[in-house]
Amino acid sequence: MPDRHDPLRSLFQEAASAGQSAAMSPPVSIIERRGERHRRRRIVGIAAACLFVLAGSGAALSTFLPGDAGPTLPATTPSPVAPSPTSAPPPQNTVAPPSSTTAPARSTTTTTPSSSMTPPRNTTPPFQPTGSVEPSMSPTPPR
Repeated sequence: MPDRHDPLRSLFQEAASAGQSAAMSPPVSIIERRGERHRRRRIVGIAAACLFVLAGSGAALSTFLPGDAGPTLPATTPSPVAPSPTSAPPPQNTVAPPSSTTAPARSTTTTTPSSSMTPPRNTTPPFQPTGSVEPSMSPTPPR
């Protein structure tokens, strides 16, 4: 038969009632704040781990790549480039300057030999499979 006035039993019952009253769960807002804090810390930890992986792989790549090719030149401002001619060259003077000696009279119509004429400039660039144009060629289309 159990003894109803057992002092140990009464102490256990008092401890159980005190623990039950203190063991109430906190409000929902506090639990939400704890969860958000835990989530933020986890995201920051993952981001830091990713940065460390990227930095480590970059350092590993830099050790395996070949060394420096040479000293780098300081940056300077580029000088202006002269514009390229976009049309045919100016006509050349085919009439000879007068000489100091007396020469026979010339007719007003002069004929120029074909050997003294410059060949016409080719304005269409040659076909390039890459689609690039050589820098010495004029970018204007033929007329």
